[in-house]
Amino acid sequence: MTEITKDFQGQTVICTFEMTPATAAELMEALREAYTHCIRHQPGFIGAGLHMNDAQTRIATYCKWYKSGDYQAMLRTPEMIKRNRHIATLCRSFEPVMYEVQADF
Repeated sequence: MTEITKDFQGQTVICTFEMTPATAAELMEALREAYTHCIRHQPGFIGAGLHMNDAQTRIATYCKWYKSGDYQAMLRTPEMIKRNRHIATLCRSFEPVMYEVQADF
């Protein structure tokens, strides 16, 4: 399980995807496949979680990396470039944002 702690020195990335209920299951499966077969095997990967809202119109992913360069290097791999092109066809938009934990409870 990925822990959320203020003293974490690595990179946290939260990505939100907006889609319709018609593509929600296919998008979630594409994300599961990406994490299972590619992302989790990249250098610097610590852990992740995938979340879908009840209306099946949004997915949020939460992932942790040892450093921001690790995440950016993963995005530049040929496999993830190909996967992200497919993922982009299944959603209206997606936005990865890098965060630093400011508080934990």
